[in-house]
Amino acid sequence: MKNRIIIYQVFTRLFGNNHTNCVPNGTKETNGCGTFADFTQKALEEIKEMGITHIWYTGVIEHATQTSYSNYGIPDDHPAIVKGKAGSPYAIKDYYNVDPDLSSQPEHRMKEFQNLLARTHRSGLKAIIDFVPNHVARQYHSPDRPEGVKDLGENDNTDVAFDPQNNFYYIPGSTFSPQFDLRQGAETPYEENPAKATGNDNFSPSPSRNDWYETVKLNYGVDYSNGRTGYFSPIPSTWTKMRDILLFWAGKGVDGFRCDMAEMVPVEFWEWAIPTVKLHYPSVIFIAEVYNPNEYRNYLHRGNFDYLYDKVGLYDTLRGVVCGYTSARQITGCWQNTDDIKDNMLYFLENHDEQRLASEFFAGDGEKGRPALLVSACMGKNPMMIYFGQELGEPGMDEEGFSGRDGRTTIFDYWSVDSVRRWRNKGKFGGLQLTANEIALKSFYTLILTLCNKERALREGDFFDLMYANQGSDLFNPDKCYAFTRHKDKDLLVIIANFEDAEKHMAINLPHHLFEFLNISEKGEVIATDLLSGNKECITLNSDHSILTDIPAYSGKILKIRL
Repeated sequence: MKNRIIIYQVFTRLFGNNHTNCVPNGTKETNGCGTFADFTQKALEEIKEMGITHIWYTGVIEHATQTSYSNYGIPDDHPAIVKGKAGSPYAIKDYYNVDPDLSSQPEHRMKEFQNLLARTHRSGLKAIIDFVPNHVARQYHSPDRPEGVKDLGENDNTDVAFDPQNNFYYIPGSTFSPQFDLRQGAETPYEENPAKATGNDNFSPSPSRNDWYETVKLNYGVDYSNGRTGYFSPIPSTWTKMRDILLFWAGKGVDGFRCDMAEMVPVEFWEWAIPTVKLHYPSVIFIAEVYNPNEYRNYLHRGNFDYLYDKVGLYDTLRGVVCGYTSARQITGCWQNTDDIKDNMLYFLENHDEQRLASEFFAGDGEKGRPALLVSACMGKNPMMIYFGQELGEPGMDEEGFSGRDGRTTIFDYWSVDSVRRWRNKGKFGGLQLTANEIALKSFYTLILTLCNKERALREGDFFDLMYANQGSDLFNPDKCYAFTRHKDKDLLVIIANFEDAEKHMAINLPHHLFEFLNISEKGEVIATDLLSGNKECITLNSDHSILTDIPAYSGKILKIRL
């Protein structure tokens, strides 16, 4: 039996921080910082009990920071090219070690990470980390690289803008001169001569605050100044170095990589690198952050990725339905657009880049996300991901510092996540407790996510969209409701999601084609069990009579019928 992948993304630095009085732009000393050790065996087991199969530890690899670890042989980073006091986890400064912020003893940080991997596996979970292939920190340097490994940029010819064997792109004759102060409180300004191209494909020496100015673009043999011509033979230096980094982490016991901005790296690299890694570590999975639907199949079939983000399809659509500006009818188009690759699409409602469901910028209340969770988690056999605190209705409305008050949980600052802290410390420190609403929401998430693998029809069953048969009914609003079925062997699930703020008495039509498609018989009255409430109801299972049922506000039902 192959389980569905259910991913729990957690921002590692924030998970275990117990500080209750963090100040905006606070230092690590002032605001505190979580560590690997905070993922105790008990915490991991509780995460697994939610139905989770994989945990994505975000921000593990050593990145640029304004915190000094020079006493441990780690070069300081200039504050002008670090976003926030803690720094961005996507500005990697040494690909061959973990971030010292996350360790109790920085000199033993890799051992502490390997202990975390062992605890994770002991809990029955698999571990995913970030691989950031498109860019690195401006002051990238790896003191901890294995013997014989050349550092990124070490042998570059800095007199030319492009060379297929260079690791970086250069702007000869220029100095790095961004549109902001290069001192940022330091004794001397940051210097970079010649300037390197910035990570978001900015080939100017003067990036703005809106650019990824803290990063430099990696060169995979693509000449951007010459129509993006690729020079892939002989194999570019960056290819071998980045492949070896993947092999290094897979060798540590990592089970998967979430590949940041994978579509900004040529598909030819993935076509070459992923099979090499899987030759040595066949069970390792690769997840691509890709936003261009025109490239989906290219990165799946040619690039050899296992899974792709489904952000511009289902996420954007469900966000619109939850917020009331998109019809639930549009959900049908989402799965139709990726029907041939639907098992490879990773669904989610939150991640570190997106605003929290409960934030004022999104739904304003985590409860309103219940029907969206029901749809995204139960539509297919593909992976589902939630972001830590989502299951508690974390609003992410703090003004932490660099990130500002934007409805996201910061990835740049030292901070503590209120709901997660109270969940971790329930009854332990001062009797801190979750609220009744938080407990109820977490229970709902746990129920849905565990059903994804408990119920064969959800784990591996066929999907059938009911919307085309429910467009003209007075007792079904296709703009605010979505209905579909899942079927496996003798189990039929009828799933209805209600995005409205009131309980609705609904009539759901089952078309004759459904019975033909699933090769099941039409019947009269049958007993169905709602898997969300445990209640039983008598319904009619044929194409001549509608299923009549009451659906709670911002929720739904999974009616299970044994055929």
